[in-house]
Amino acid sequence: MELKSVDAALLQKAVLAAAKGLEAKKEWINELNVFPVPDGDTGTNMTMTIMAAAREVAAIENPTMESIAKALSSGSLRGARGNSGVILSQLFRGFTKEIKESNEITVTTLANAFTRATETAYKAVMKPKEGTILTVAKGMAEKAVDLATQTDDVIDFLTQVIEEGDYVLSQTPEMLPVLKQAGVVDSGGQGLMQVMKGGLDGLLGKGIPFDAVAPASGNEGSAKPKVAAGSDDLSTSDIKYGYCTEFIVNVEKPYDMEEEQKFKGYLESIGDCVVVVSDDDIIKVHVHTNHPGLAFEKGLTYGSLSRMKIDNMREEHHERLIQNASNVAQTPDAPAEAKEEAPAADEPRKPYGFIAVSIGEGLGEIFKGIGADYLIEGGQTMNPSTEDMLNAIDKVNADVIYILPNNKNIILAAEQAKSLVEDKKIFVVPSKTVPQGIAALINFLPDLSPEENLENMTAEMGHIRTGQITYAVRNTNIDGMEIHEGDIMGIGDSGMLAVGQDVEETVLETLKRMVDDESELISVYYGEDVTEEKAEALVKKAQEAFPNCEVELNDGGQPIYYYLLSVE
Repeated sequence: MELKSVDAALLQKAVLAAAKGLEAKKEWINELNVFPVPDGDTGTNMTMTIMAAAREVAAIENPTMESIAKALSSGSLRGARGNSGVILSQLFRGFTKEIKESNEITVTTLANAFTRATETAYKAVMKPKEGTILTVAKGMAEKAVDLATQTDDVIDFLTQVIEEGDYVLSQTPEMLPVLKQAGVVDSGGQGLMQVMKGGLDGLLGKGIPFDAVAPASGNEGSAKPKVAAGSDDLSTSDIKYGYCTEFIVNVEKPYDMEEEQKFKGYLESIGDCVVVVSDDDIIKVHVHTNHPGLAFEKGLTYGSLSRMKIDNMREEHHERLIQNASNVAQTPDAPAEAKEEAPAADEPRKPYGFIAVSIGEGLGEIFKGIGADYLIEGGQTMNPSTEDMLNAIDKVNADVIYILPNNKNIILAAEQAKSLVEDKKIFVVPSKTVPQGIAALINFLPDLSPEENLENMTAEMGHIRTGQITYAVRNTNIDGMEIHEGDIMGIGDSGMLAVGQDVEETVLETLKRMVDDESELISVYYGEDVTEEKAEALVKKAQEAFPNCEVELNDGGQPIYYYLLSVE
């Protein structure tokens, strides 16, 4: 089959086939995780990112290159999860900027688009590392530029580009020793190749049929934000503006900073909790108002509307009170289940607010106790998306907001959300573990400037050494340690610390690698699979083994990880 160019209708098919091609290999990509822990999530994150975009692309009835570019860019941007998902969204972002003004795509267009995609993704990563998805993307972009002068057949062109991508991917273990040790190629790069191959199948008419329904996933429902503190004692009469109104404006008329300020000013005149976020050709709007129609009408002056949503907050609050009363009546000895609830609409604006990513009821209570305003449930296995971050930012009524990702795979999504917010000052504290996040939040000092606080919180969490205890899901060799499926592993901030067959013994061996002569405090957070009795017995042994340290026990309630450890 020979193909000289791709029109909008064919591009739509290619995008949808690319999404399905990745989804079909999701679990296989998850298993390429370097550490053999039961939380490999690269395939899941990339799939959820591209599916968020694909659903918007699928909804276009009469596709144009511009409408597909807009849907692909904005959908992936908001749906991006994990580092791999954020990088994929940035690749799409750069790609679509190159194609959006074309009537049809030729090999020259593709070569330019691949180059721009790679440049955009590299810029999004503070310290790009070779041997990753970025390297694979760059290898294909360079090959595309060479091929653009040799062939005008899109199918032949893409076939050779994909061959080059597969070759570069096969070389990633030579670029990153940790991949070679684990005997795997880069999982993000493998995900990108599935996107490419799925897209080519779509052009050839061989792609997997696309179902616009969101894929079932344990991650999907689990990453929903939870408010740190409920407000069930609020009377419905205290809700000044009764309708939570959200929509997206697909910009079709001139819209600059001056127009944005006018738009915000109008929305503030008819309501409160106003958030207006602009990204290229879309405007995301959130407002609490008594007249949703007026908000919609104003939005229409800038372009067409989509994703319109109105929630009656008074009605929802009333139903929540009834449900909570019912729960208490049925289980009088149990506390009412925590519910998602927006802060009171008339709550005074604070100078500072804090959002923490956390999982496990105990860890959530700890974060709330030290000042977190809002919790996003997530972490390992369930990385929240950029949109989850934006929704959380919407809910915190503060001038300055600090986000604590508490996982290295969530920092990029938080940074991407930060770049989309204009009405609040956002700081991302680069916490890679829950203990680091706890240390950072404890060391917030209200008398310091926002920038000084970021510097101080980052410095203080740098004194924390973290350990995580979990089990291996496959055989491998990492950091000179031979690991078998089912072994218990102690993983530190920089790699593997201990491997054993017994949880308790592995914890003590991990602590030996973490504690030094200057250590004073050991904090132990036990997970949902550990009883309090076993945790107390472990702490007693730890106190005996490290008599110069105070050992503190906390109920974390986290899944997958038997224990989280910190030493300071």
